[in-house]
Amino acid sequence: MILVDMVESQIIASVTNEQDLKQAINSKANIVFLLTGNLLTAGGYISQLKQANKYVFVHLDFIDGISSSKTALTFVADQWKPTGIITTKSHVVKLAKEAGLMTIQRIFLLDRSAITKGIEMVNSCRPDAVEVMPGIMPKVIDQLSMSLVFPIIAGGLIDNISEVHQALENGALAVSAGIPEMWNFNL
Repeated sequence: MILVDMVESQIIASVTNEQDLKQAINSKANIVFLLTGNLLTAGGYISQLKQANKYVFVHLDFIDGISSSKTALTFVADQWKPTGIITTKSHVVKLAKEAGLMTIQRIFLLDRSAITKGIEMVNSCRPDAVEVMPGIMPKVIDQLSMSLVFPIIAGGLIDNISEVHQALENGALAVSAGIPEMWNFNL
């Protein structure tokens, strides 16, 4: 399955603490980015989310006790069985794909040079989607959606429905949000 086909709600629940896990499970968001947990708890969080019919992408940099090595990615794929991973590292995208996981490459839009470098990185490692941060830059989202063949997810600093609409109107497939109240927007 490809990411575009997974999106039912254009809001992705970005879970940054354990307390918000239940809200993500009960939300309209059918895709969850897991940015909390550790080696002992993350597998359980993933299982709970999957039992609620959520697609789960784990951001390995935020999971305490897990590295981004080939062995760690094999463990994540075989034991936790998430839908995929999120990373800022191109080599991790390649390793995750080898382990059979979907991949989302996160890039930070700091300046024009970072945008150019991000486009090069994404074209080099070919993830399933790209998450751009911060997501409150409609002009840049539009530029990236014209420059890349990969779906764009806008994330970071978006905190209201009008910013969500702007990101979507400028080419984002979906918006990741860490504010639980946003997870039930009708999009």
